[in-house]
Amino acid sequence: MKNLKERYTKEIIPEMMKKFGYKNPMQVPRIVKLVINRGVGEATLNPKAIDISVAEISTITGQKPLVTKSKKSIAGFKLKENTSIGCVVTLRGQRMYDFMDKLVNICLPKIRDFKGINPKSFDGNGNYTLGIKEQLIFPEVDYDKVDKIRGMDITIVTSASKNEEAHELLKLVGIPFRE
Repeated sequence: MKNLKERYTKEIIPEMMKKFGYKNPMQVPRIVKLVINRGVGEATLNPKAIDISVAEISTITGQKPLVTKSKKSIAGFKLKENTSIGCVVTLRGQRMYDFMDKLVNICLPKIRDFKGINPKSFDGNGNYTLGIKEQLIFPEVDYDKVDKIRGMDITIVTSASKNEEAHELLKLVGIPFRE
């Protein structure tokens, strides 16, 4: 099985050039980065939840996430300014391709009653955000060590200018869109 980067250069670029009529391979949209984000709302009451989330995300991605902090206090949410409320990691290069490959071939097929992902989650600029409800679909996560099921958002940032180009690119990469 070819890795995703090889497949992109040998199969996806020629296919996209033919479909959209690009004259130069550099015009073909590509995946720029993956941003994996997890908001941990319970961290206001349980500060240990952030440490658990950071450990989980770094196990899943192979890269240490950045802890995000609140910008202002909100009394309704019992939130103080500068409190840790989430973590985010940005993957580029080979790690990005490896994670994308794992997501498409191993993780998404493990989701119960999976009928494909929503094709309407594009932002208008060729970027796609996918929400995952539980971290157990990743093979690195040990079921016995999970204290609580937490989801995450995965944003796929592409160099495409239109949603149609990005949709075609992600379809060729292997993302199973719902019909």
